[in-house]
Amino acid sequence: MKFCFLIYRYFPYGGQQRDFFKIASECLARGHEVEVYALAWQGEQPQGFNVTLAPFKTMSRLKLYRRYSDWVAEKIANSDPDLVIGFNKMPHLDVYFAADSCFLHKAATQRGKYYKYTPRFKHFRMYEEAVFGADSKTHALVLSHLQQSQYIDYYPKCAERLHQVPPGISPDRKRDSRDPDARISLRAELGFAENEVLLLQVGSGFRIKGVDRALHAIASLPAHWRKRTRYVLVGQGRPNEYLQLARKLGIAELVTVLPGRDDIPRFLQGADLLIHPAYMESAGYVLLEATISGLPVLTTASCGYAFHVEQAKSGEVCAEPFKQDELNKRLLGMIENLSTSGWSAKGLEYGKRAELYTLPQAVTEIIESLAAAGDTS
Repeated sequence: MKFCFLIYRYFPYGGQQRDFFKIASECLARGHEVEVYALAWQGEQPQGFNVTLAPFKTMSRLKLYRRYSDWVAEKIANSDPDLVIGFNKMPHLDVYFAADSCFLHKAATQRGKYYKYTPRFKHFRMYEEAVFGADSKTHALVLSHLQQSQYIDYYPKCAERLHQVPPGISPDRKRDSRDPDARISLRAELGFAENEVLLLQVGSGFRIKGVDRALHAIASLPAHWRKRTRYVLVGQGRPNEYLQLARKLGIAELVTVLPGRDDIPRFLQGADLLIHPAYMESAGYVLLEATISGLPVLTTASCGYAFHVEQAKSGEVCAEPFKQDELNKRLLGMIENLSTSGWSAKGLEYGKRAELYTLPQAVTEIIESLAAAGDTS
């Protein structure tokens, strides 16, 4: 079969992008033809992916997305694929992989009352409606119960077109035990002392990941813990405003920001605690990656995969609605109890569940089934 994959931007470090890559690779491995249409591509284009980049740019992001939609509509008509799979919400999709949370929910809970009058709101509402609206036939692959319930709340008639899929954690994140050598070597590389607590945050898009919340929590620590704490942020984003916030909070010397990189498993092994107080996250793969690496996790209930942390008992989850005081207290409590909590051992045990690693296979089987049945738009 011929499958057409649509994604705005590919880079190696985003969760959405990694899922796209795994699923497209699985389709290719099963003998299907893979066509990819993207606005931008960072990194090598793998052999077998027929990648076509949009030959245009615009001054406005919204105009760029609309022009992209028109462009891919023409490409799809000429290519005549068996199925069109999108990783961003837009028209013309047979299947949408729901890497993002519900836009209407986000607009209602995280934006001001005038946001609904903006061109941005109108655009993204229209593109989400094209996928989940009552007149749509697009099937959506969702990553968590939280995400599924949000979409059904705003688009009740989409329920029969939703398919929940398992996580797709890379097997190289799984560990049988913690590696003390990784802890030693990472500290040596970063210039941290053995008795310092290394807080790790990983993710691209620093605002939505709650980096500001993490900095405020660190600043709230009692002096004797604060001076022994080091915070490392790894990911793609614009760090300047957060470095400025760290200076304002008096913790600039505790903060290290590193760009996205390929050796995240080494950081998961070498850190003492993952902090991930995201504002909203459809899944949050790093929560599971940390858990199965034996790294304790502190996160928020607004992350789709927070329930894995609760099931594994591999850390703590701040309730919704979010309160900064709760994050502050939980951070202090976790730091004080790292050596006695059992979070690490419980996470390693949770990592033995085979279903945590099966997303590419499960999604490809759904895609094949829908294409064979012709049950698409």
